[in-house]
Amino acid sequence: MALKHTESLTYSLLTSTLIRSMAQLKVVQKSILEFSESVHKNSLLEEISGLLKQYRHMEKSILALEAERQNFHTLVRTGQLINSSLDCDEVLRVAMDNIIRLTSAERGFLMLRENDGSLNIQVARNWEKETLEEEEISFSSSIISRVVEKSEPILTTNAQDDPRFFGHESIVAYNFRSIMCVPLILKRELIGVIYTDNRLHSGLFTQSDLAALQAFANQAAIAIENARLFNSLKQSLEEVTELKNLMDSVFNSMASGVMTTDTMQIIQFCNPAARSILGSENRQVVGAQMDELFPGLTDTIQYYLKRTIELGITSTGIEASEEMPERGGIDLRFSFAPLMDEGKTVQGVAVVIEDETETRKLKAQRRLFERMVSPAVIDQLDPEHLDLTGRRVELTTLFADLRGFTSFSEKTSPDRLFKILNFHLAHAVDEILLEEGTIDKFQGDAVMAWFNAPIQQEDHPMRAIRAALGIQKQLTRFHAEIPTSEKLSFGIGIHVGEAMLGLVGTEQRLEYTAIGDSVNTAKRVQENAKAGQILITETLLQLVKHHINVKPVDPISAKGKQKPLLVYEVIGLK
Repeated sequence: MALKHTESLTYSLLTSTLIRSMAQLKVVQKSILEFSESVHKNSLLEEISGLLKQYRHMEKSILALEAERQNFHTLVRTGQLINSSLDCDEVLRVAMDNIIRLTSAERGFLMLRENDGSLNIQVARNWEKETLEEEEISFSSSIISRVVEKSEPILTTNAQDDPRFFGHESIVAYNFRSIMCVPLILKRELIGVIYTDNRLHSGLFTQSDLAALQAFANQAAIAIENARLFNSLKQSLEEVTELKNLMDSVFNSMASGVMTTDTMQIIQFCNPAARSILGSENRQVVGAQMDELFPGLTDTIQYYLKRTIELGITSTGIEASEEMPERGGIDLRFSFAPLMDEGKTVQGVAVVIEDETETRKLKAQRRLFERMVSPAVIDQLDPEHLDLTGRRVELTTLFADLRGFTSFSEKTSPDRLFKILNFHLAHAVDEILLEEGTIDKFQGDAVMAWFNAPIQQEDHPMRAIRAALGIQKQLTRFHAEIPTSEKLSFGIGIHVGEAMLGLVGTEQRLEYTAIGDSVNTAKRVQENAKAGQILITETLLQLVKHHINVKPVDPISAKGKQKPLLVYEVIGLK
């Protein structure tokens, strides 16, 4: 406002002075004419001549004053233009056009200094208000270098005759005449130069033009600095916005819940995953107290938040279960980390929440599945690429069946019956898995297992026999702890041979099993084993006879077999 007021006063002063001078000029002119008509003497003619000279001098002064007024007016408008916008390039182009018009220059250049000290042309305009093409750009490097070196303006009315630049190649080559060049100074540091010239006319520029150009340069330096600051701020804002958008995208895509609080434990941020975990997509979360969202975990949440805020300690893997109104019972895992400023002062807490509900359920299901199928089988199954073709392998197959279970079940309550059955089967499974066998299936009170698949086992026949002996041994210990009426024993049959192994069924219901004559033979041998007895075939005995003690038993007539099967009872290991 002060600048505009000063400009207005100066402009008014110049205008009033001009009006008074013009009025005086008219009075003098009228007096001279009247006097010249009435006077004819020579002495008076000399006085008239003197008056005419005064008139011409006054006229010249008035014209100069008018030109100065116009220049000042143009400079004021140019200054206003420069400070009216932060689009520096466009503003400087328009301002340079005004300077060229003001000084009657042919061309004008504005050059800015780079970090390496070189000058880069920012604006290059001609008297037709056109941007100069690259091939049209030429200037006196000598004059520009001197202005940069001394940080002082230079004016030459005819560079060809100016002794300061006599013999300089650019001046001679381009036939430069009138030249003005002024420094752009900002905070006592040269940031560039403004250069104008006219290659056709000598004596075109005056000291008044140089002063106007320097005043413009001072305004331009401020405008350039403002534009640079604005562009820097704009770039920083764009970078921050881009970073924020990236962080929002990252947080929105994270499966883990992320929340932040201030030091008062009030939530400042909550990503969609956290809302989903809480079951509060339509509930106000930001602005709420952290512990209010977990009413059953108030003490735990407050403890770790307070610990993080006061001590700056990170805590991870905090497991807890919560009953949520929207979701019911859920299992959660928390991590707490301090949010610090540059001075390492805690400003809040970042809380990462993992929903472990489904994961724990899947783990429990896998543990249950592993009690039915060997973990080695589970690891080899690919749910995305199920192979239903099967493969031929050599297996040692074991069948174990509880003897007397049918009659036992008729006189035992269902809950007690399943309890006793599971106790016996659990001992059998434990011994089979101890030898890294694979549980194929449970058939009522019987269990089927095999060895040598899916992981090859060179000693698979002995593994099966050790598992059978281990079952009988464990049952002996178990029977010492239960009533005689609840003691049941396994009859076990084992055989070795080729079988087809793979998935049987459809993609909706599958069973990983072994089929073939060798499997059927093991089943028939088991059917003929008495309680507490382990029977093996002649084929199997030939593979392990140096490691076990057996005794012959009567051959058995197996269904589907033309000849009786030679079998042996395993007594123990050698």
